[in-house]
Amino acid sequence: MEVIITCGIGIIAIGILVYMLLKKNDIKMTLLLLGVILMYVALLMRRDLGLTESTGIMWLDPFQSIVDQFSDTLVGPGFVILILGGYSAYMNHINANQVTVHALTKPISKIKSVYILIPIVFLIGNLLSLVIPSASNLAIILLATLYPVLRAAGVSRFSSAAVIATSATIVPTPLGSDNVAIAAQLGVSATEYVFTSHAIVSIPTLLAIALVHYFWQKHEDKKENENLTYADELEKNGSDKEQTEETFMYSGFKGFIYGVLPLLPIILLLLVFVINIIVGTELNISVQVVSIISFIAAVLVEVINKKTLKNVLQETSAFFNGMGDVMSVVALLVAAQVFVQGLTSIGIIDLVQSAMTSMNSAGILLPAVMVLFTAIIVLLSGSGTALLFAMIPLMIPLANAAGIDPVSLSVPMQLSGNLLRAVSPVAAVVLIVAGTTKLSPVQIIKRTSVPMVFGVIMSVVLSLLIFQ
Repeated sequence: MEVIITCGIGIIAIGILVYMLLKKNDIKMTLLLLGVILMYVALLMRRDLGLTESTGIMWLDPFQSIVDQFSDTLVGPGFVILILGGYSAYMNHINANQVTVHALTKPISKIKSVYILIPIVFLIGNLLSLVIPSASNLAIILLATLYPVLRAAGVSRFSSAAVIATSATIVPTPLGSDNVAIAAQLGVSATEYVFTSHAIVSIPTLLAIALVHYFWQKHEDKKENENLTYADELEKNGSDKEQTEETFMYSGFKGFIYGVLPLLPIILLLLVFVINIIVGTELNISVQVVSIISFIAAVLVEVINKKTLKNVLQETSAFFNGMGDVMSVVALLVAAQVFVQGLTSIGIIDLVQSAMTSMNSAGILLPAVMVLFTAIIVLLSGSGTALLFAMIPLMIPLANAAGIDPVSLSVPMQLSGNLLRAVSPVAAVVLIVAGTTKLSPVQIIKRTSVPMVFGVIMSVVLSLLIFQ
């Protein structure tokens, strides 16, 4: 009877979570409240909450759990995310991000082959997501910078919209908050997780998606047979046909330095990784360390460039303001941990682990089922990360129960969530691209669905082949 009650409570809690996610309600407070309620249910069932230290008053222990999770997260993955948020904000403040975008997109205008532009722009867009991690913000920038180039070169509206909508996907980076959170759960550095696990699957998947984009957009253009030129599109939308090229503050050697700054943490991490392999050293330089080094380097560059110490030091407040801006991501991690603590305290995790252990083919079924679950939620909600952060604390216990490497579960779930965002008609990035190109979201996802679904299937297959 207790097993039935436990399963019922767990299903209700997860059902409420999914409902709130689909309704686009604040997922942080939902996870936090559900976790606290579940812990109170566990106390009524006379179960142990598993706290390292009790308050001495049983009914206050759920709140102690929240404090513990904040303490653990803020000194672990949360601190990394805060540092990265600050660095990204500072790069944007000193216009270094804009210089990088300009440097990577300018060569595109010289390529005249229409369909060759599609995979090239897709891959460059993914590179730019290292600098601009928000899919929506990246789409806005690409619509302003690359969309005119694509259309003027003869790429159709549909193909141009599709490649921009799918630009921010699964590029492997130790600076990604999802990679930081997963690595912390696995007990490894973000660099190790990304370069030895994530990249092995994501890089070939990205290259394959670029190729599928080429053939799929070419195939669909023949069927659509739209003859709307860019000049006609501008006239139809009431826009001026003369496109003024954006001017940037820095060029030449100075432009090169500023263009490198947003990528400096990744360059340093790659350098350490390569040195360890070639020389056989065991350097353990964290994301936090390289980010701080990069920040100091950026401040020195600003001082040399602007020749004024006082103003540059004042402007470093952008770094600390940026840390505050990403505090919501840290709060999401804490809330997810509290929710999982609640599920664990009522015994639902133990039941799932027992069920997985008794299944003969759990090693193959679990990743497939979790990817399918992720796909449904992402397609309905348009969010590729909210569910992932909620599920991160569950990945290791579920994988252990199924007898598989946790990476074979984390990688396909992570990649599928990010890829399928571009197939959701309610995703912000799809709606932004649709609004700008005057296409419907359905028309856009018709063009994005085949490359993205292919990428999901490939990532699942590669993960099962490599990590099982």
